[in-house]
Amino acid sequence: MTGKLILVRHGETEGNVGKILDTRLPGLPLTERGVAQAKTFGASLTAPPRGLFCSAALRARQTGGYIEAATGVPLEVLENLQEVQLGDLEGLNTRAAHEEFQKVYHAWHFGDLELRVPGGESGEEVLARYIPALERIRDEYLADPEAGDVVLVSHGAAMRLVSRELTGVPRLFAANNHLDNTETIELLPSGDGLWECTRWGRYTAPFGDAIDPTGDDPMG
Repeated sequence: MTGKLILVRHGETEGNVGKILDTRLPGLPLTERGVAQAKTFGASLTAPPRGLFCSAALRARQTGGYIEAATGVPLEVLENLQEVQLGDLEGLNTRAAHEEFQKVYHAWHFGDLELRVPGGESGEEVLARYIPALERIRDEYLADPEAGDVVLVSHGAAMRLVSRELTGVPRLFAANNHLDNTETIELLPSGDGLWECTRWGRYTAPFGDAIDPTGDDPMG
């Protein structure tokens, strides 16, 4: 069986603690707890990944750096993998701001990808910049049937949207189930350029709409 692409949400940040919508590069750093989470994740890997990548955001680079230290695998920063860009909502931590983003984000999961965050991105734009990087990783690292896993440190909202679109997991499940810091979505390459989702945070396949929603901390 070929290796998996393991998408990892970065460790906890100051923005996560303060419920700040933090999406613009370079973004806020990890907290001490976030550092500990990143170190624990790196130490938990049973084998070094074949490749280790991260977005350009500071929190992703820091998380990836601790995984690099634990595994010895060099970290490579990839462009266009930053979090969903929130435009006019950037830096806000109010309930109204979170609800405005959630309204748009849930609409994306149910197919309205043209909808745009005020001053920010549409769902279509997020997918258009993010998916080519995953295709490159697939072609260069996961084409060999004996390939090992690849780890990519990324961001909660972007990871969930892209993974739903690539794998077709149930829309309500994807919309309602966020990822805690350093939780993963695991994607297995399948035929004809498709992907299969084998893990989504605490859940393993198969996934269903009836799974209770988690409390939603979407950003990071």
